[in-house]
Amino acid sequence: MKLRQWQSNCVNTALAKYVKGQNHFLALATPGAGKTFMASELASRLLKNNLIDIIVCFSPSSIVSQDFTESLQLKINERFDGLIGAKGRSLTYQALSHLDANFWQLFQKYQVFVIFDEIHHCAGSNIDNANAWGEQIILNIQNEAKFTLALTGTPWRSDTAPIVLSNYVGQNNRIACDYVYGLAEAIKDAVCRIPQIVAVDNDNISVIGNDDTQIFNSFKTLLAESAVSYKEIIENEEVMKYMISSARKKLSNIRKVNPNAAGLIVASSVEHAKRISILMKDQFHEQSDVVTYRENEPTNIIQQFRQAKTKWIISVGMISEGTNIPRLQVCCHLTNIKTEMHFRQILGRILRVTNAHNQEAIMYMPAEPKLLEYAYRVNQDIPFESDVVKFEKIKTTSEVGVKKVPTDNLSFNKKATKDPSHDAKLTQRQLKIDLDDFAKVAEVLNLDTYNKKVDCHFLPSSYEKEVNIFGRFHQEALALGLSELVN
Repeated sequence: MKLRQWQSNCVNTALAKYVKGQNHFLALATPGAGKTFMASELASRLLKNNLIDIIVCFSPSSIVSQDFTESLQLKINERFDGLIGAKGRSLTYQALSHLDANFWQLFQKYQVFVIFDEIHHCAGSNIDNANAWGEQIILNIQNEAKFTLALTGTPWRSDTAPIVLSNYVGQNNRIACDYVYGLAEAIKDAVCRIPQIVAVDNDNISVIGNDDTQIFNSFKTLLAESAVSYKEIIENEEVMKYMISSARKKLSNIRKVNPNAAGLIVASSVEHAKRISILMKDQFHEQSDVVTYRENEPTNIIQQFRQAKTKWIISVGMISEGTNIPRLQVCCHLTNIKTEMHFRQILGRILRVTNAHNQEAIMYMPAEPKLLEYAYRVNQDIPFESDVVKFEKIKTTSEVGVKKVPTDNLSFNKKATKDPSHDAKLTQRQLKIDLDDFAKVAEVLNLDTYNKKVDCHFLPSSYEKEVNIFGRFHQEALALGLSELVN
């Protein structure tokens, strides 16, 4: 594969700086530009010039780690599996805390080149303000590696902590990059597609309560009044149906020209993903793959989807930064994560230019104020005048008798439901329970069944909150062969 011009320029710039004595290089390239291939070329050049002996690569997920393994093996024409005789190894950041002294001794014996993909995951300018991954890099790599290459498509963190191995300059304390290749340049060079972002909204929104019904003219006013949460918006069946229906129509048109084109739906939770999958099957007779942190081998699901002709994949935290599925061209943003970094990374999944005739890239999202702000900033990155952001009004249906008729109204039912525990307490008071009669009353109330219902509801919801944090570690550890740590 021939190097793109930006990749060649970046490699030459890095080599020149390394030769002059700089040992760390930070490259910012827009998501979808081809950072993996550039890094592999740089590693190959360093090896050929006998400037390094070993390559070690760290990345945020097992699927990206596998991509680096394949790319580096192909480029350097050497094994890259970490075994005896290999030229290196590709790992996830999760592995950093589990590497022993034998591994770190490699940095004393050999000239090691370390590649950090999506370096913004690693925070810290020193040990005191570092996160777990940043701390390991500061302690074991910063002053020990021969050269390091840090890659990012979004050079900031949502918690504003400093990115490890980085310098900040100027009054605005902006990160200093050694090479920058933005979306504007990528579009000019036909490296990335021009995105189109469709924000769906409604000007006739009803929030139905016990005593009254409130009317709102946009998601912005709806959220400003705290009438419903953003989670309720993205989980509203009519919102999901409209967004998925619009995305399906767009994907069907693209597939008339690009038969392998595919769509991505980013969900907010495992249960949400399952609901979307069922909705697609029941409402649109559409099959979909689902990949979440609960799958035993999510990497295999993604790999198979890459090569398949399946139209849709639904993801919870598994297809975002660095995941390379070039046939993706349509995306539905239905996650409750609303950071600009996450927004840009999701958008990047549909921006990679391919050899196909149709190069459209369309993201559908609710017209939430923060997301709109990010979308307009993307619009500013386009190198020529273009209406990147467009609005669509959600159309729904309502039942009139046995028929479903189109309507412009979008409803959220906020009527309070009865609390079963309250009813149980009321019944207990009415029956004037005493201890002698407890068994009899328990049978009437079926308290055992009720407690099971409470347990079944409470445990999954709390597990969902906790596993969102630790679930990805589980699948990464399995991918590394560290199953004993998670069993």
